Amino acid sequence: MRSFGSAPAPSLISAESLAHSASGPTLPAEGAEAIYEKYFDFVWRNARRLGVREEDVDDAVQEVFIVVHRRVADFEARSSMETWLFGILLRVVQHYRRSKARRLTKMEALVGLGTDAEPSALPGPHEELSRRQQAEALHRLLDELDDDKRATFVLVELEERTVPEVAAAMNVNVNTVYSRLRAARLELEKAIARRTARDATMAER
Repeated sequence: MRSFGSAPAPSLISAESLAHSASGPTLPAEGAEAIYEKYFDFVWRNARRLGVREEDVDDAVQEVFIVVHRRVADFEARSSMETWLFGILLRVVQHYRRSKARRLTKMEALVGLGTDAEPSALPGPHEELSRRQQAEALHRLLDELDDDKRATFVLVELEERTVPEVAAAMNVNVNTVYSRLRAARLELEKAIARRTARDATMAER
């Protein structure tokens, strides 16, 4: 399965701003910029796939690269750079989602507003709209999975990583990855069937 959509150009945050934001040892400017430029798209699209809302993705991505600056000396190339980055992204997203949930709960208590509504897509050319619709359809399907199954499915099916790589990124054994992948595929098949049946029913009305 191939990925839907792509990330925007990395223009909102820069390697220089990350260097100033991170504490502790940092890469030389050219090294930091190379990692940022090469892997921005990878980190951005997978932050979306892991459940970060589009309007908050840039903050989550910036946090990932700040962590990269702090920990780059720990990278020993025993896994691919993508696998290492995904492991960092997983932890950032988990922290982000917990913090976001706490903030939203407080906001709901104060103003009595629900948070289920998704922001509407900005109007644009037909191709861009179609791409966005495909990407959002994928994200809604991924919402059917729990965090572990979701991350496993994203890495194996969408990023086409090997099972041993995924096991390393998630710090689990390969049998656990296979089990999560089978469960994720089954749950997504059921979710697609439900949505197809629902769409057919609505079309008949």
